[in-house]
Amino acid sequence: MKTVRINSATDLRVYKQAYALAMEIFNISKQWPSEEKFSLTDQIRRSSRSVCANLREAWAKRRYRAHFVSKLTDSDGENSETDTWLDFAKDCGYISGKDHGQLATDCKKIGAMLGAMLNNPGPFLFKKT
Repeated sequence: MKTVRINSATDLRVYKQAYALAMEIFNISKQWPSEEKFSLTDQIRRSSRSVCANLREAWAKRRYRAHFVSKLTDSDGENSETDTWLDFAKDCGYISGKDHGQLATDCKKIGAMLGAMLNNPGPFLFKKT
């Protein structure tokens, strides 16, 4: 099995998938009603982008296990918030059930990867020399 070197948070599969989801949400939400601009649209864009931002912060703090885990926990929380906003978008009729299903599945996959990192952060931490 080939080992992949991870040089930054952007090399992480979870980061790439979270970034792709945030961009998909951005593109879909462009067509939402203008009266949602300062509520649902801003909230879902912010939370989906915060998954990535918190992953990068976690990566920068991986010298300290507690700080790393704290930022990963924040990332996981933002992912759960995004999933909640997706429910509202579907129930308000802004996205189809099919789109909701795919986006919610993406959130669950991201959450599972974050959960795996939270349960075993050791491989991501700096090694003491």
